[in-house]
Amino acid sequence: MISTIWHLFFFNPIYNLLVYLIDVIPGGDVGVAIIVTVILVKFLLLPLSVKAAKTQVVMRELDPKLKALKETYKDDKEAQAREIMAAYKDAGLNPFASIFLVFLQIPIVIALYYSVARGGGVPLPEINTAILYSFVTVPSVVSMLFLGVVDIAAKSLPLALLAGVSQYFQARFAMPPLPPRDKDAKPDFKTDLQHSMHLQMRYMLPVIIFFAAYSFNASIALYFVVSNIFAIAQEQYVKKHRENS
Repeated sequence: MISTIWHLFFFNPIYNLLVYLIDVIPGGDVGVAIIVTVILVKFLLLPLSVKAAKTQVVMRELDPKLKALKETYKDDKEAQAREIMAAYKDAGLNPFASIFLVFLQIPIVIALYYSVARGGGVPLPEINTAILYSFVTVPSVVSMLFLGVVDIAAKSLPLALLAGVSQYFQARFAMPPLPPRDKDAKPDFKTDLQHSMHLQMRYMLPVIIFFAAYSFNASIALYFVVSNIFAIAQEQYVKKHRENS
């Protein structure tokens, strides 16, 4: 059952899209095909992505109200949870939307990696014709050199670094700056945890993305680069659209 879902909804569609693009792109550049594949997948997921981005924006706007509710109902956790969910409902958002989107993209990343590295048993530049759709033809040329320079089937330090840097800027645009700490304020576990999570998302996550991108082939690094650039553009669009609405 799991294998059927994996092949039907993730691996086979990604593999066929990649092979189709390799066939129509001049020179059969696999790297360019990956970029186009990621962009098309991102546009397919755009309604969910925009909704998740709007959720993040609205949650930042709701933050003062949520803090006030937590303070008001600090002695009644049940009432606190009820009021917070009511605030989410009034704002018309689902706080779990972005989490769902993250989990949805994991099998897509894995499918892209396996399409390049294994191809269902036949790694690129060889084509696994057994899983091709009827309308997808075998490319006459398959170039594993992205722009004639980067071997897309091997590790790439420059692309991994670019993945980490783009992740840093993506987090920077997506996350608001933390308010400065009051030196005279008493130590607070929640505030300390919030600062810690913020710092980890801004500085540690790019490092993790760098190592993840460098641990596999360049296709994964390229995925993160394109994905992060797309996310930055999307974040700016949502922010501008909300300011003008």
